[in-house]
Amino acid sequence: MITITFPDGNFRTYESGVTGLDIAQSISPRLASEVLLAKVNGQLLDVNRPLTQDAFIKFFTFDDEEGRNTYWHSSSHLMAAALEKCFPGVKFGIGPAVENGFYYDIDLGDKSITEADLAQVESVMLELAKEKQQFVRQDITKGEAIDVYTRKGDEYKCELINDLQDGTISFYTNGAFTDLCRGPHIPDTSLIKAVKLTSIAGAYWRGDQSRKMLTRVYGITFTKKSLLDQHLVMLEEAKKRDHRKIGKELELFAFSQRVGQGLPLWLPKGAALRERLENFLKEVQKAHGYQQVITPHIGQKELYVTSGHYEKYGKDSFQPIHTPQEGEEFLLKPMNCPHHCEIYKLKPRSYKDLPVRLAEFGTVYRYEQSGELHGLTRVRGFTQDDAHIFCRPDQLKEEFCKVIDIVLYIFKTLSFDDYTAQISLRDPKDAVKYIGSDENWEKAQSAIIEAAAEKGLKTVIVEGEAAFYGPKLDFMVRDAIGRKWQLGTIQVDYNLPERFDLDYIGSDDKRHRPVMIHRAPFGSMERFVAVLIEHTGGKFPLWLAPDQVIILPISERFNEFAKKVCSFMNYSDIRAAIDDRNETIGKKIRENELKRIPYLILLGEREEATGLVSVRKQGKGDIGQMSTEEFVDMLSNEIDNLKEPLK
Repeated sequence: MITITFPDGNFRTYESGVTGLDIAQSISPRLASEVLLAKVNGQLLDVNRPLTQDAFIKFFTFDDEEGRNTYWHSSSHLMAAALEKCFPGVKFGIGPAVENGFYYDIDLGDKSITEADLAQVESVMLELAKEKQQFVRQDITKGEAIDVYTRKGDEYKCELINDLQDGTISFYTNGAFTDLCRGPHIPDTSLIKAVKLTSIAGAYWRGDQSRKMLTRVYGITFTKKSLLDQHLVMLEEAKKRDHRKIGKELELFAFSQRVGQGLPLWLPKGAALRERLENFLKEVQKAHGYQQVITPHIGQKELYVTSGHYEKYGKDSFQPIHTPQEGEEFLLKPMNCPHHCEIYKLKPRSYKDLPVRLAEFGTVYRYEQSGELHGLTRVRGFTQDDAHIFCRPDQLKEEFCKVIDIVLYIFKTLSFDDYTAQISLRDPKDAVKYIGSDENWEKAQSAIIEAAAEKGLKTVIVEGEAAFYGPKLDFMVRDAIGRKWQLGTIQVDYNLPERFDLDYIGSDDKRHRPVMIHRAPFGSMERFVAVLIEHTGGKFPLWLAPDQVIILPISERFNEFAKKVCSFMNYSDIRAAIDDRNETIGKKIRENELKRIPYLILLGEREEATGLVSVRKQGKGDIGQMSTEEFVDMLSNEIDNLKEPLK
């Protein structure tokens, strides 16, 4: 007999060889019908794997992120089986789960797949799903695995296998389809009830532009058709909220092929919006003791060699800039932190001087592949709302908590109410990815976990997502239609102070090493604006809106009156403009409401005679007449209520 302990501390005994599915069935038939995988002694496993020793077990369903990821990964195998049936001879690259669904990279040889073919593949997937095919695992040697795919003529799988160590390789089979995979998988295909293949794209093999372009097929599946229907409605809403579409309509930003891919041009209204966001954060930072600095857009290569960025990110940076001086090389700045380390080091520091908080809206450059670029969310040049805090070890937790306060203040002001804090730790099995001692990593990770607990944050812990120099707290925000975005990050770093030999003189008159906190509440201005556009659908809070008021004279007879009203509003710090086009008032109302302007003012004979203005509010229509002074007071009060008081 073996003892199985559950998350609530209760335990039961079972015969050795019992499966997770058997255990779920013993608890509840409903749980058994919904369970997708289990975590056994900290390891995610198929629920049909036999257990032969005492274990702690936790079950996951489609409601859990781990469950959805496994469900969608299994769905990628089901799609591959259907593709193999529809396109005999197809070769397969990789097929992972992604945030909303899955994809598989495939090589169809001299054949091709179009959007019109997707319905047939969906139909075959549903047919195979109904067969209740189990996902059967088989551990296999490296030689056997290579032999299988050599005979099949699939060079992509052979290349993947060559990168694996013998003794770590497994196959999974469902029906007639077998794939290289480490798992885990859902119990069987019958759990896949609703299928939608969403798009087709090109993708270079292993992300290398010098390699062959494969076809990437995206899809998503659900346990109920109603969930798929809800998702499709969300996708339609997402199209309406696409920041690229709204950004163009509102004239916020643009891209130019002559300027270069992934290099946004901020137009006057977008630049003003961005400036208001920057000023908002500068006010917060000033209240919290930050000092603003400015650093160059380039730095000597040696700077980034010292920091470790060149070793880790050199391949993803723009190529070095060579000067007329022999052997002299510069890089476009990929990170602001090395520059801030040099500022800290310019003069001796006492323990009484710490913490030192340096802030910068610093533009950095990274060479993202053209296929990965996407509007403002993935660009090659972007501005980080960056700051670095240099503090004593005894100040670390307090400073970290203060940064959390800033992030939460920003989220509350901008109505990002649904968020989770992800504690991103290093991968204990892959230490080569990181710099620094085990001791420093343990101290840094413990500080983040303790600070998050002290602030009562809803957290998840994810291994392998840390920065190369330290662990971090990433804020995962859900927008108005439920999509998840990573906004804001706080990182603890014991390593860069070591690499730059930073110090301070302690109360004992000896040299000590400061701890460094990296923080960016917005993340980057580009990405944050993109998320904000999609979260609000372009209907920004009044204090941020590019145009707060548009004044619509009924006819040109009232243009002079409109100018007086507009001047008064601008003098009162209200952003107002006049639409005096020779169009009907109905057309002007419709077109300006489509521009998402919060308030419309209509001026005609009655308004001119009374000195009042007729007001329409976005989404509410006519809200009556009032004096211009009353209107300005109303807007000022609305702005004050929208912006949280600064603490």
